[in-house]
Amino acid sequence: MKKRKAIWIILIIIAVIIVFLFYQFTFLVKAKRVILNTYFIADNELIGADLSKYQGNVDMERLSEQGLSFVYVKATEGSEIVDTHFAENWANAIESPLEVGAYHFFSFDSDGSTQARHFIETVGDMDGCLIPVVDVEFYADKEENPPEKEDVVRELGEYLTILEEEYQVKPMIYAQRDIYRKYIKDDFSDYPRWVRSIYYPVFFEAGTDWVLWQYCDTMSLDGYDGDETNIDMNVLNKRTSLDSLIVR
Repeated sequence: MKKRKAIWIILIIIAVIIVFLFYQFTFLVKAKRVILNTYFIADNELIGADLSKYQGNVDMERLSEQGLSFVYVKATEGSEIVDTHFAENWANAIESPLEVGAYHFFSFDSDGSTQARHFIETVGDMDGCLIPVVDVEFYADKEENPPEKEDVVRELGEYLTILEEEYQVKPMIYAQRDIYRKYIKDDFSDYPRWVRSIYYPVFFEAGTDWVLWQYCDTMSLDGYDGDETNIDMNVLNKRTSLDSLIVR
């Protein structure tokens, strides 16, 4: 009886230790002190970054030297805003070994058609570049006061249709889980998907149904001097070739 009791005590202690370590590890991941996803990126996979004015002046050649294959730069936001570093980033990326694409930050407060024309007028010809991306995410108080699904679907649909007619490709949609489930999944599932999943592997978020996976937003690389020291890192799905994403 004493032996059995001792075994149970040992098992309980082990269980408590395991639970404690699990919660400690979870805390470190959530606090971004441990970047779990980097352990799921193989050496032969193609990685890239997305950036904006917050990275300041960017040396695209230096990013390429650190193993990056592609980069997406922010071009526009809403119907009027142009990223202050877009022109410089775009020109430098075009001249570098990196494949380059441009993305637009979608506004819930202006017409999709106006936003589409703003992007097209800013970026211009995209032949030889990666397909355009629209970034759909909550901002300001939109998470607490989310726009009506009908309105978002209508305006985003208008935006995507105009870009598709202009560039003859389906744009890619970047969205976090809550946005994807609320606005994208039912009406735009046939568009290439860029998934943000920075705490755990993309499989749990999207299975294999994705093109790009933003796996980390706390990487620090050489080659930029902005106020934001971190840079978003992304990996291309092995089932997709980078060449297939080129506008022709």
